Amino acid sequence: MQFPDDDNGKMLAAMAESGIDLTVALDVDFFLIFDDQRDAESALEALAAMGSNGELELNFSEEIEKWELIVCLNMVPTYDDLVAKELELNTFAQEFDGMTDGWGVMQHQEGDDEFADDEHQCDDNCSHTH
Repeated sequence: MQFPDDDNGKMLAAMAESGIDLTVALDVDFFLIFDDQRDAESALEALAAMGSNGELELNFSEEIEKWELIVCLNMVPTYDDLVAKELELNTFAQEFDGMTDGWGVMQHQEGDDEFADDEHQCDDNCSHTH
């Protein structure tokens, strides 16, 4: 598979090289970050009210000292769909003074016994690479 030469393309290429099947739906975590807890909670409530089809998780990241809203969506990780979803979520997050902070995929997916760990594959913009 060929991917564009940008962060998302490099991320997908690395995932493919590690043996992840990119033609099936995976749980993709999109990270939204906020300086203010109230903004993060408001964004969480708005996403929940919109009936987002994914799982939502809010926590405080000591590492970056920001509130982090994780939106987990089950989707086939195509380049175009990932870029579109990231743009959509970034526009949404900006309404609450937040922004997207990359996306990641847990290496161990349901039915995938090759990976025993739950480490993220993160893109270059993701704060989880440290």
